[in-house]
Amino acid sequence: MAEPLRLIPAADAARELPHNVEAEAALLGALMIDNRLVADVQMVLKQQHFFEDIHGRIFDAILKMSDKNMVANPVTLRPIFDADEAMKELGGPGYLAKLTGNGAALIGAKDFAQQIYDLALLRELVSVGREMVEGALDTSESIDPKGQIEAAEMSLYKVAEAGGETGGTKTFAQANKLALDMAEKAMNSSGGLSGITTGLEGLNRMTGGMHKSDLVILAGRPGMGKTALATNIAFNTARRWMREEDEGLEDKKRAGARVAIFSLEMSADQLATRILAENSGISSEDLRKGKISTTDFRRLATAASDLHSLPLFIDDTPGLTIAALRTRARRMKRQHKIGFIVVDYLQLLQGSGNSRDGNRVQEISEISRGLKQLAKELEVPVLALSQLSRAVEQREDKKPQLSDLRESGSIEQDADMVLFVYREEYYVAQQEPRDADDPKYQEWFERAQKAHGLAEVQIAKQRHGATGRVRLKFESNITRFSDLADDQYYGDQH
Repeated sequence: MAEPLRLIPAADAARELPHNVEAEAALLGALMIDNRLVADVQMVLKQQHFFEDIHGRIFDAILKMSDKNMVANPVTLRPIFDADEAMKELGGPGYLAKLTGNGAALIGAKDFAQQIYDLALLRELVSVGREMVEGALDTSESIDPKGQIEAAEMSLYKVAEAGGETGGTKTFAQANKLALDMAEKAMNSSGGLSGITTGLEGLNRMTGGMHKSDLVILAGRPGMGKTALATNIAFNTARRWMREEDEGLEDKKRAGARVAIFSLEMSADQLATRILAENSGISSEDLRKGKISTTDFRRLATAASDLHSLPLFIDDTPGLTIAALRTRARRMKRQHKIGFIVVDYLQLLQGSGNSRDGNRVQEISEISRGLKQLAKELEVPVLALSQLSRAVEQREDKKPQLSDLRESGSIEQDADMVLFVYREEYYVAQQEPRDADDPKYQEWFERAQKAHGLAEVQIAKQRHGATGRVRLKFESNITRFSDLADDQYYGDQH
């Protein structure tokens, strides 16, 4: 049986304050046993929320080690506290091992964290109350009850703000200011951007960019270029951020962002190859096969050098659950100040339930809902790629519809924007007559010429505006989407 934890000596007056030292010890033990719990509690707790100072410093050390992706346990934390005087009073660094003695704390870690946080707020309230009483009883200086009331209100406001970090309530005045800031940003932007840029002017004009807290679904059949378009958008956004950083533009006026890509299908080096191909103008196939000249390699090296500081982070861990993805995204937000997230693709994520029950529709619903919650929690746009059902292939008109979203109608429901990427060239190529002397060959050839290098993004749903279509240029050899010279787009009236 684990040795009972010894309470840390403190003044009797301090002991009157609300606290639970046992909950603090149990939480620290749970965090050292399972470092994955750190992501669940760090959004709520800070070092100053711990009643015992040494507990707060242990918690801070655990956070710092987790941020560096290092294991935080009694062995790795020992050097930090070897010379710590408060730790010596508790018997030395062996106290860390005692904290891990109660494995049952793993189950209630979140509850312990919330209680520690709530008790810290109560102590703040006690402190504010005491100051109010002392100020009201002190008549040695000028009597100014209104001034004391204002000071008390300010103190209470600070406590309320500290307790509101995870809340989402805003007055209309606050919401109004956010709306005006967004409108001002769009007005001052040459492309009418109120959100984060896609790097494609036609798409920006119809959507205003990608907005904070939005879940954007980008869907299409295999071969349409979903990943290529998502990678292009991610690169354009990160490159815009670099430019704005060099210009010293303040954060609220920026249209670029630091980007995280969760690639569940392609490896990080495959995505990097695509981005290098796009920027060097060298075919990605030639890059993979090594069919490049010395001149090509110089261009490649120049492109790689230019992109060395690109704020684009790739997590290519396969088989992630939605819970694990959200944990990793929170960590990236904290460590790298991520402002835009791409998930490739939604159907490769796993839900938290038991997949053996065969309820894939329910699992996809959980995943799409989790991605929307992630966008709101981190206040960043999330672009999630999605497959379409084979129903598209059975129709004469291959253009996607909302009903084609695979496995769950909740994807459409949770999404703030649904984009379909469609390339007629792909389907025309499959219809090529085998015989060049076939009378229909010329007709096919003309269709192929007309569709060559063209793509279309259909905005099938948009909470912020109208639906419509944007025509793009697609260079398949370097997997790059770009604006057409004539820049045509078609909006529906709503």
